[in-house]
Amino acid sequence: MRFVCILLLASLCAIAGCNAASDQQRLVATKSALSAEPTKQTPSSSANTSEGMLAISLRDADKGDPARDRKIIRNADLTIEVASTTETQQLISAVAESRGGFVVNSESKQRENVDPAKRSVDIKLVLRVPSNQFGSTVEEIKRLASNLPQVNLTGEDVTEEFIDLEARIKTQKALEAQFLEIMKDARKVQDALEVQRQLAEVRNDIEKTEGRKRFLENRAALSTITVNIQSPTPIAVSSTGFRHTVREAAAESLDIASGIVLFLVRFVIVMIPIALFVFLPLGLIILYLTRRLKRMRLAAALATQTSS
Repeated sequence: MRFVCILLLASLCAIAGCNAASDQQRLVATKSALSAEPTKQTPSSSANTSEGMLAISLRDADKGDPARDRKIIRNADLTIEVASTTETQQLISAVAESRGGFVVNSESKQRENVDPAKRSVDIKLVLRVPSNQFGSTVEEIKRLASNLPQVNLTGEDVTEEFIDLEARIKTQKALEAQFLEIMKDARKVQDALEVQRQLAEVRNDIEKTEGRKRFLENRAALSTITVNIQSPTPIAVSSTGFRHTVREAAAESLDIASGIVLFLVRFVIVMIPIALFVFLPLGLIILYLTRRLKRMRLAAALATQTSS
């Protein structure tokens, strides 16, 4: 009996060991299958799809994908001083045209001065040149200047926004295609109107996004250069001394004397028509009244003597 019990216990232990071994084998097989099985992708919404597309696009751009160029908006603001502003304007326009650019805007303003010979014209030019000619164009404009009071260069990288716009356009167009399919299957007028409203909103978003994309493409493809062309500002040199003081006093006295003479001349010129049209008729009237009064007194005196 004892032998039978020992035999049963040994059999149970062997069975338990076999089950444990089989479970271990199944666990290992399951892990191997999981590691070997490819990861399955679950369907996502349109927003997740666009985010995924954007992430892939950004990753490709960061890897230096040659199919995607960096979208950089470059601007320059230059203030140059030259001997002749009009001639420099023509030269800068020729430089822009020779590099495939053009003049967008041109403004001229005369700088006021008491001496007409010292008056000058300040010109403002706005140029658009291809982005690959931006640096060389700026350097060539600098070489035309005798002095550079101001140079301001800026650049804005809009690659991420551009890629995001492309992803949004693709997503919106896919959504538009889905709405068109739903429109074909619509049986009720109310459902068709609702789908049409949603379709109009999607189309509006697509047009706005495409407009922004075209704007970025244009600004990145053609850089903007603003050139302020000015004449050199004269530097006033102050001198001191007795002779300089005497010359200044003489010049001031001459200015005062000439001012007085001009005032008198202007006064006479103004008073001539007043004297002709006001004082002369008034004097004639007074003279006539005075003579008439004398005649009346003389007539009264004669009448008194006759009566006496």
